Amino acid sequence: MNMYEYQVGGSLKTNALTYVERQADIELYNTLISGEFCYVFSSRQMGKSSLRLRTKHRLEQAGFSCASIDMTRIGSSNITPSQWYKGIIVDLLRGFDLWEKVNLKAWWSEREDLSALQRLSQFVEDILLVHLKSEKIFIFVDEIDSVLGLNFPVIDFFTLIRSCYNQRAENPEYNRLTWALFGVATPSDLIADQNCTPFNIGKSIDLHGFMLTEVEPLAAGLEGKVANPMAVLKEILAWTNGQPFLTQKLCQIVVQERNSEGGEKHRSLETDDRYKLDHHLPIINYHLINFYYQFPSLILEKLVQTHILDNWEANDEPEHLKTIRDRLLRNEQRTGALLGLYQQILQGIQISSNDGEEQIQLLLSGLVTKVQGQLIVKNRIYQKVFNQTWVEKQLAKLRPYSQALDAWIASEHDDYSRLLRGPALLEALAWSQGKSLSDLDYHFLAASQECDRREVETWLEAERAKEVKARLIQEQKAARFQRLFFVGALVWVLILALGLGIVTFFEYGKDCSQRVYRVR
Repeated sequence: MNMYEYQVGGSLKTNALTYVERQADIELYNTLISGEFCYVFSSRQMGKSSLRLRTKHRLEQAGFSCASIDMTRIGSSNITPSQWYKGIIVDLLRGFDLWEKVNLKAWWSEREDLSALQRLSQFVEDILLVHLKSEKIFIFVDEIDSVLGLNFPVIDFFTLIRSCYNQRAENPEYNRLTWALFGVATPSDLIADQNCTPFNIGKSIDLHGFMLTEVEPLAAGLEGKVANPMAVLKEILAWTNGQPFLTQKLCQIVVQERNSEGGEKHRSLETDDRYKLDHHLPIINYHLINFYYQFPSLILEKLVQTHILDNWEANDEPEHLKTIRDRLLRNEQRTGALLGLYQQILQGIQISSNDGEEQIQLLLSGLVTKVQGQLIVKNRIYQKVFNQTWVEKQLAKLRPYSQALDAWIASEHDDYSRLLRGPALLEALAWSQGKSLSDLDYHFLAASQECDRREVETWLEAERAKEVKARLIQEQKAARFQRLFFVGALVWVLILALGLGIVTFFEYGKDCSQRVYRVR
């Protein structure tokens, strides 16, 4: 009986038949053996925990001392620094089988005047390096990103790890101790304080998807189910690009479908002749499916569509696609930038890798990967689930100016009537404050501001022109009034002068008449 089973989600056991050994297995083991600190940082469900368990088992088989610390088990909410550091020591005592040799309660109490970090440091030097006699000691720290959610800083913890490396120059015993960190993080996340030395020790182990030359262990589960297991696996990888979770899931789906159809065939053969004649379609379908498996892409496309893509949010069990979705949308301040960057990648725009914050977060989501220095969508399944329609829908929920932006883009940035102005622009700028947006958003807002500025300037120029024109009219009216007043005044002067002259003339005439009369 074939007991081979694919595992979808969770860490694979050290003896799991479906474990696929990758280049990272070899590189991590050899690097740790050489005494170098390591960290394996990648997106979720890429096989980090399975890699850790497998490597730890190999090192223990080689006679070395190993222990693992799962940061999620220690806790992150409502926990004090003292409890947290003590939890680490508890995991180390249990992992190295020192629980019966050390009275932790007494040891901890004797050092109550020291900080929790100092006690952990002394524990490493006075307990681990003394009680463990093996040639090499390895401490694996899993789910390291969970510490980023603690309500107190843990920079000192990573500083302690770095000090274990630096202590090798002074205390040769530290050469026996090596740390390996696993999680969804970056080295800069671990020590983000600009005033502290960055976490710059150790070697990064890149964890890539399965390659066709590596997946032979997965072919064993398809034996007897499909005509050519490696051909089917090749088509599966064409959909998943070797993403471990999706690859195992598609293998499981293929086996389940073949088992189901095999049962239908068996039941059809047990029916009577009349049933076979009247209901021969299942048999025909069965033979067609066997034919299709000679060309796996035909049947696999249907399986991917029905089992993964259709109604994916409801059928995503165990969760995988929703984990990616939630990571993209969980931080509203950053979501716009992530979706904007991803949208450009979807549109085929070449985005060179530059280790920018948005690029790093997009890579850690697992949605994209780096190929020859360029960012691309990681696989066909992601590209179909998180497609252009989905991105536009999410952006529409975020942007108060989504329709205007879409129309402006559709016009190839030529339709200035789609740009924001006045209150709409002020609302958009207020919304954008404190958010990390895409380059397209900033371009649109900048173009809107420029357009609004030009229109305001045009309006002001028009208003100034109106004002100048009104002033000229007023001045013309005043000049005309002045001219009329002057002419009127002149007329009045002339009239007065004429009247005065006439009066003078009559007075003079009268006076002359009187003189003539007196002479006579």
